[in-house]
Amino acid sequence: MARPANDFNKKMDTPLTKRRRRKRRTGTSEYANFGGNISEAIARFLGTPAFIFWLTVFCILWISWNTLAPEELRFDSAEHGFTALTLMLSLQASYVAPLILLAQNRQTYRDRVSMEHDRERAERNLADTEYLAREITAIRLQLGELATRNYIHTELKELLADDEV
Repeated sequence: MARPANDFNKKMDTPLTKRRRRKRRTGTSEYANFGGNISEAIARFLGTPAFIFWLTVFCILWISWNTLAPEELRFDSAEHGFTALTLMLSLQASYVAPLILLAQNRQTYRDRVSMEHDRERAERNLADTEYLAREITAIRLQLGELATRNYIHTELKELLADDEV
């Protein structure tokens, strides 16, 4: 369909503005990798004895302070079962569980990609091995058809004997 002349001129007279293209969101953006790397680092730390040690030290200090400190300096009462400590540990657990799941999902993806590469490498190795086996078989067949030194020696003797006769 032809454009009207004035519409064409209008487009040519006005400078073009840069159109912003929306970038499609994928799981491989820098932000996703950054967040995934942080979650994996946290999950890795949570699985160490150092984390268990420091969490134990924190809980011992918390409970000790709130039982042994003067009454006016205590901020969590033992009478109520250390409610603030329980709340903090629950909050920590609610953040840790999704981080661990995210790290496991990323590890599963890496394992899947690694297995795919291994399978492709195994297929290439099998194809190379089959090719080399065919080449070796072809060489053996060609060597079987080559004249040996004894064969040539015998033929030359027979030719000489025929010439003498």
